[in-house]
Amino acid sequence: MKEPVNASLDSCHPIDRSTQVPFYRQIKDSLKDKIVSGVWPAGTRLPSEADVCRAFCVSRVTVRQALSDLATEGLVKRERGRGTYVAEPKIRERLVGRLTGFYEDMVAQGLQPRTRVLSQSVIEAPPALAETLGVAPGAPVIRIERLRTIGREPMLRSVTCIPKYLCPDLVGTREEIERESLYALLERKYGLRIARGIRTIEAIAASENDARLLGTTKGAPLALVRSTSYLDDGRPIEHYEAKHRGDRSRFEVVVVRTPHGVVPPPLGGQVGGRGNGRDVGTETTGVGGENG
Repeated sequence: MKEPVNASLDSCHPIDRSTQVPFYRQIKDSLKDKIVSGVWPAGTRLPSEADVCRAFCVSRVTVRQALSDLATEGLVKRERGRGTYVAEPKIRERLVGRLTGFYEDMVAQGLQPRTRVLSQSVIEAPPALAETLGVAPGAPVIRIERLRTIGREPMLRSVTCIPKYLCPDLVGTREEIERESLYALLERKYGLRIARGIRTIEAIAASENDARLLGTTKGAPLALVRSTSYLDDGRPIEHYEAKHRGDRSRFEVVVVRTPHGVVPPPLGGQVGGRGNGRDVGTETTGVGGENG
C-alpha cells in the first residue's frame, strides 16, 4: 500500500486577527485553498491538530471546527487513530440540460467509466411499472441490472426497465451494453432517441446488498435517483432506479426561470414514489441522466 504524502503548512495564509471573520473559518479557507487548487491531492495526510494549532496559534477547539467543516463539505475524511486525509473528489453528474448519460458525463471529465451487467431478464410488468411505461399489466419488459464503476471503484448500481416491444432482442447483448452507453446503443441499433426525462432524487441508507456491491458500509448514505424517459412522440422508453454512493457523487442541476404566472408541469407518477401529497421534495426535469 502506497504511503500517503504529508501536507505542509509552510505556505498557508496566516490568520488575519484584525478582521471579524472567525479564526476557524480563516483556517478552513486556507486549508481548502490547498485542496481545491490541487496542491494537496487526494490521499494527502493533513498535519495533526496539534501541528495546525501551533502553525496558526489557535486553540484545538478552533482547529476541530475548521476540520469538521471541511469534512462536512466532503473535502477531507477523518479516520480514528490515523488522522485526516484529503478525500477523493466527487464525481459530477448533470441532471438536465444535455442528452447524455453516466457514460458520456464521465468521459467528458477524462474518466474511464466501466459497466458490469449483473443480470438481464424479461419480466412481466407489475401494475405500477406498466402504468409508468405505458404498457398493459403483465406485458413483457426487459430488466437490466448494472454496476457502474470508475476504474475499479464502484459508483452506482442501477436497474433499468424497457418495454420489450421497442427492442425485442436487447436481452443477450450483454457485451454491447458493457462496452457502450445504453442510450447510444438504443439509438444506434433501434433508432430510439430519448427526448426528455422526469426524475426524482432522495437520500436513502445502503442495505447490506448495496454496501457489498458499492464497496461501502451498511447504512452509508446513498442518493436514489428514479427516472422515466420518453421518445419524441411521448411514448415512455425506460424507467430506471439508480443508487449512487453519497460520498462520491455530486449532482449538477440546471434551473430555468419561467415567465410570471407560468407553472411548470407536475411530476408524473413514479414507480416506488409515495404520491400521497405529503412529501416535501424537489423536481428536476430535462433530458439525459445517469442511466446511459
